[in-house]
Amino acid sequence: MLSHFLPCDFDSTKPVGLIAGRGSYPKLVADRARELGVPIRLIAFEDEATNALFDSFPKEHRARINVGQLGKWLKALREFDCQYSIAAGQVKPGKLFRDLKPDFKAAALLVKLKRKNADTIFGAIAEELNQNGQTALDARAFLDQDMASEGLMTRHSEKIEDTYLRHGIEIASEMARLDVGQSVVVRKGTVIAVEAFEGTDPMIKRAGTFKTDQLILVKTVKPQQDYRFDVPIFGSRTLDTMKEAGINTALLKANSVIILDQKKIISQAKAAKIQLIGF
Repeated sequence: MLSHFLPCDFDSTKPVGLIAGRGSYPKLVADRARELGVPIRLIAFEDEATNALFDSFPKEHRARINVGQLGKWLKALREFDCQYSIAAGQVKPGKLFRDLKPDFKAAALLVKLKRKNADTIFGAIAEELNQNGQTALDARAFLDQDMASEGLMTRHSEKIEDTYLRHGIEIASEMARLDVGQSVVVRKGTVIAVEAFEGTDPMIKRAGTFKTDQLILVKTVKPQQDYRFDVPIFGSRTLDTMKEAGINTALLKANSVIILDQKKIISQAKAAKIQLIGF
């Protein structure tokens, strides 16, 4: 099996269109797909996807397109003969709402939506992809080896009671259910910070201003998570932010949170005496 996150009828001979935003996550998807022999094409969002990722694709297999030009990237996927698409990497906060600069196709899609948030926008895009001939894949596809696993991934000497760990999971799960955010920081049964629109790392920095011990970062998913467009990520930037904030424990939802460059992150967490636990 290529990946537990692929549909059972997945055809590995058909091209997959990688819709790429910021960070190293899109490169990881491309690398893993190539390792498995899956043909891959690139839709790189302007001012988001890295030049290194763009340059790693042949000219005939890549396109740079503004995130709001939905019609153009649907056309490019057709021209690339993609039967599947996979979305990876963030878009700058606010761009979906302030600086989208939509083309006619995107504007028409947005007008239809009574409620405009990430879930409704991405859900509508998935339907457009389906009508365009592409199946939107689970964004964890090809990344089985990069997912957080259940139990201790690293350990350190700071002992935290299970009651406080369970409390953190309960709070994070409820915040995710309410669509507030997917991460929280707690301490000894008290909520220190909740992630909202600003993202995980700014929330961690805010929590660090309290200058206290036994802080726990919890990262989870919504009960009805749409993994086609929204997978939580844990990478070196978040690990560094935890170090700066004095947070030595992270609880990560197993098989839901992607640990970017996992071997390196595990090694760095051990060196920094940061405990990573999958739940």
